[in-house]
Amino acid sequence: MPTLTTPEQSAAPATSKRRRMLALGALALGAFGIGLTEFVVVGLLGPLGEDLDVSISTAGLLVTGYAASVAIGAPIMTAAGTRLPRKTMLIILMSLFIAGNVLAARAPEYGVLMTGRVISALCHGAFMGIGPIMAASLVAPERRSRAIALMMTGLTLSNVVGVPFGTALGQQFGWRAAFWAIAVIGAVALAAIVAFVPSRPNDTGGSLRSELAVFRRPQVWQVLTITMLGWGAAYAAITFLEPILTRVSGFDTAAVPWLLILFGVGLTGGNLLGGRLADRALMPTLYGTVIAATAALVVFAFAAHHQVSAAIMVFVLGAAGFAMVPVFQTRVMDVAKEAPSLASSVNAAAFNVGIALAAWFGGLAIDGGLGLIAPVWIGVALGLAALTVAIASGAAERRAAR
Repeated sequence: MPTLTTPEQSAAPATSKRRRMLALGALALGAFGIGLTEFVVVGLLGPLGEDLDVSISTAGLLVTGYAASVAIGAPIMTAAGTRLPRKTMLIILMSLFIAGNVLAARAPEYGVLMTGRVISALCHGAFMGIGPIMAASLVAPERRSRAIALMMTGLTLSNVVGVPFGTALGQQFGWRAAFWAIAVIGAVALAAIVAFVPSRPNDTGGSLRSELAVFRRPQVWQVLTITMLGWGAAYAAITFLEPILTRVSGFDTAAVPWLLILFGVGLTGGNLLGGRLADRALMPTLYGTVIAATAALVVFAFAAHHQVSAAIMVFVLGAAGFAMVPVFQTRVMDVAKEAPSLASSVNAAAFNVGIALAAWFGGLAIDGGLGLIAPVWIGVALGLAALTVAIASGAAERRAAR
């Protein structure tokens, strides 16, 4: 299949390397702030519940509501901005993101806080859909996956620091401080996007009809399914990593933050490696990363019972799982190359659907008495399903080419 090539990519050599790196850094900072918003609440549920007089389960809906809003908001917000230049759309999304976090920080009661979370979440999927397209447009076509991976580094880092960041601020300055801090990060990201991301008036998502037309292609739906299943496989273990490490591996709770740092090193390295390999051979890398993630889950299911092997596999799980991220994002841009904005945003929503499915199935398995390792085996099943769809997708593409 031809690679996605845009007028912006053909002009990439005219843009200085320093300018491109600053633009990618601005996009990565925006991704970091957006990812931080999703995960920060996990460490604040207790203080939030006490201050707003709601139960922990009710406070937990702030996480569920955010994920649901991402899935719903991604296509809606992207479709609404198809006629706007992509840089303008990113500025609007980041401005709404800041507003949502300011509203959350000032919320006098639970309903207002949830509203702020929903506003922030509406920007999440659209930003993570349009941002990779902008990142790819900054470089030559053969380096686009690496550019996407660099942008996604902001999101991967937010996975690691989000919960400890929120917990530390909540303990020291109150839960509202976390939302104020994220609003400041968003403001810095907004200023950086305005200053460094190139402005190209003709760089729009095209017409809504053209954006919707790509969904007639089976390949687009296959990629979305691979993303949902593959990411669900990764998160089947990640969601329950803390109780597995403490109750199965026998680590003290004080060791968990250090293990999460190890996990963060793995996911950051895996994300960058996945982008580099995808630029060389996209489909083989897609097969390879899904196989690697699934194999890592199989090994972890046995290694989790021993501390040394469990610690090693925490690193491997992060690397193998997050190596899939730039691969999936590049693939969806390829199969929807004429109008990738909406498909890319829906793919961002598919990541969140995968997270929700993994958490749901894993929770059912644990509640059913199957033990804490059961979600890992559910992840293996999801990974095998993702690989099956990927192989079928590749075979169909080869038949069509012939």
